[in-house]
Amino acid sequence: MVSCVRLFINNKPKMTSSNSRFPAPELESLPDDIQTTISAVEEKAGFIPNVFAVLSRRPDEFRAFFAYHDALMERESGLTKGEREMIVVATSAINNCLYCVVAHGAIARIREKNPLLADQLATDYKRADITERQIAMLDFACKVARDSASVNDTDFNALHSHGFSDEDIWDIGAITAFFAMSNRLASVTGMLPNTEFYSMGRS
Repeated sequence: MVSCVRLFINNKPKMTSSNSRFPAPELESLPDDIQTTISAVEEKAGFIPNVFAVLSRRPDEFRAFFAYHDALMERESGLTKGEREMIVVATSAINNCLYCVVAHGAIARIREKNPLLADQLATDYKRADITERQIAMLDFACKVARDSASVNDTDFNALHSHGFSDEDIWDIGAITAFFAMSNRLASVTGMLPNTEFYSMGRS
């Protein structure tokens, strides 16, 4: 497991990791822009999410990963930010990615103000406390996750009937595809969720 904490040695912050296939580099060894990004995330969250620590060992990939992440998850869209997190949780469960289920489950709980939601989505989203529209969204996302080659016009028509535009459908597919990559990186690197994520949004 990658466990990132702030240690102060000679008053300099340092990332450390244990039980990881790819230990995190020291924070001060990273390019300035990545140090700035990680420090800003830590200031906002109160800890350094392990995905930032693990991916920082490859700066170019770190920049590309988070640029695409933000383009998908922060842009104006017909999907709410909470719905985007729902997609991540439901499809990451299919891919058995503990990191993304737990980390994005925490964000989903916060975005949707529902302390039960992440567990429902990861176990059986069809029985979760969500709308029929959101179930249709997750039906499509899970189909993309399991068998993207089988996507057809019928799937688009079903989503259109729930008010999704073609751009929204692109978003659903792209979020699913991006996090399929993220899920696999988490598996390869042995990335596990920070303990802080488990309790976020529970009360």
